[in-house]
Amino acid sequence: MSEVYIAGAGLTKFGKSPLSLLELFSEAAMAALAASPVQEIDAVYLGAMNPEEFTGASNIAAQVVEALGITGIPATRVETASSAGAAAVHAACHAVAAGYHRTVLVLGGEKMTHLTTSAATRILAEVIEAQERACGATMPALAAMITERYRQRYRLSSGDLERALCAVAMKNHANGARNAFAQFQKPITKEVYLASKLVSTPLRLYDCSPITDGAGAVLVTAEKTDLRIAGLGQGTGPAGLRERDAFTSFEPTRMAAERAYRMAGITPKDIDFAEVHDAFTSFEIISTEDLGFFPAGKGWQPVADGKTAPDGQLPINVSGGLKARGHPVGASGVAQVVEVARLMRGQGEIKLKREPRRGLAQSTGGLGANNLVTIVERADIGASPARAPLPPEPKLIKRRKNAAAKRSEEGTIETFTILYVTPDGFLPPLALALIRDNSGALVMAQGEDLAHLKIGRDVFLRQLDGGYVFTVKSHLDQVKQALDRLIRALPRGDKKTHSDEERR
Repeated sequence: MSEVYIAGAGLTKFGKSPLSLLELFSEAAMAALAASPVQEIDAVYLGAMNPEEFTGASNIAAQVVEALGITGIPATRVETASSAGAAAVHAACHAVAAGYHRTVLVLGGEKMTHLTTSAATRILAEVIEAQERACGATMPALAAMITERYRQRYRLSSGDLERALCAVAMKNHANGARNAFAQFQKPITKEVYLASKLVSTPLRLYDCSPITDGAGAVLVTAEKTDLRIAGLGQGTGPAGLRERDAFTSFEPTRMAAERAYRMAGITPKDIDFAEVHDAFTSFEIISTEDLGFFPAGKGWQPVADGKTAPDGQLPINVSGGLKARGHPVGASGVAQVVEVARLMRGQGEIKLKREPRRGLAQSTGGLGANNLVTIVERADIGASPARAPLPPEPKLIKRRKNAAAKRSEEGTIETFTILYVTPDGFLPPLALALIRDNSGALVMAQGEDLAHLKIGRDVFLRQLDGGYVFTVKSHLDQVKQALDRLIRALPRGDKKTHSDEERR
């Protein structure tokens, strides 16, 4: 297998753009070519999540090569939801490493801001599992439920969680303010963060990445340059939250990281900085744990201590991340690799304390269902003798047997949220909870009221219009049920004796 290197890399300005999607792709491609010592392109690999619905454009790869004036070369679109850009990078690397192509132009982009928030939210929600989406679940709602479960599992107070999420948002906005390509160019204060509206408890507006236009481009090549692609890894898992065994970690990220580290012949300690998929502030914390940078349940502490700041021990999202640079979904995976290359070449506005030898990019597809890790290293440090040409045998995630002939009419709250920004057809505020019924199956359900929501609370569960509705049991309900169980447990002889005594 051939070594794979990065030649040119380029970005458009992220944010609301007057340019069309094809114009954004073209601008990013021209920027990458202008920065590249290699000009001969053998193929184009393009990442886009859903241009059909965002812009009404299909067969987008063919349209892009036509717009670039290079019709005739192979052009392929890759789609893995919000990690589509990263998947396109990986596909191009595979083609170059196999010797099928020598140089591939990788593009990632999306145009989203011309749509209303509700329309964009609906399109983004199409990656959610059908039963969960039918209940009114959105990506922020599911992210909020993961965040609440994280808080409960690792025994953080509401105040501790709020401070941790605020620290991530403030750090990334401060970084974005120094990135000329970022959508948000101003730092935020704690007061600004706390004043922002709740989107889905406990997540606020400043915990969520924005709707964005933008594109990125990178040339991967067999021609030796200063930067080498050292490790690639990808992992997949269930699309639905209710089909998972873990709610505070993304197993596909762990699998992808393991494969990328093995291919590169390194460990997490060898990474100098990382760009991670912070579509939500809590996802940055969870991702740094999944990547092996910090222990499970401890990823929030380094943020609060400044260890993930640009001048810290392990800078995270120096570009501002998806949170501040913006998140044009098909572009983000490519943009992360571009930002890694820029920082390693000293082209960014932010300089690290020491010259980086290796950087990592981690991209998430959907709700953590198709995740990728890319490791870039300086070519002058030499290829590691421990590098393996192939990833390890995949550890398959066994699908949870979550189907039941008949749902139990009672269960327990596994996690929950109150959604304030709802999709069309649902009135806010909307209570949502993941319920484990008494048969052991998991189901997403709407709450009949907003009161007494708490992980571990017992609920009544019933089916309604093809979905599920839950009602939190009151203390009186629980007392009555306890008495009923006690009476039913009494021996028949005791009941008869008691009746005989009453008759006397």
